[in-house]
Amino acid sequence: MTRAGHPSRVTLLLKSAEGKNAGILMDSVVMTDNLATVRESEIDRRLGIISDMTHIDGALRRTLSL
Repeated sequence: MTRAGHPSRVTLLLKSAEGKNAGILMDSVVMTDNLATVRESEIDRRLGIISDMTHIDGALRRTLSL
């Protein structure tokens, strides 16, 4: 959570409606300014699912200057 508060980051709180819908296990920060490509075979498990990408889209637009 120390990484929260940047315009290119989205905070998901466990007890919020968005956090509950995502199925996260703890308060989390989506960091769109720290993108990486990984092979699908390297993914061990899903941490959550974000169905409403509005906030993520806004943060990505900020990161990518779109």
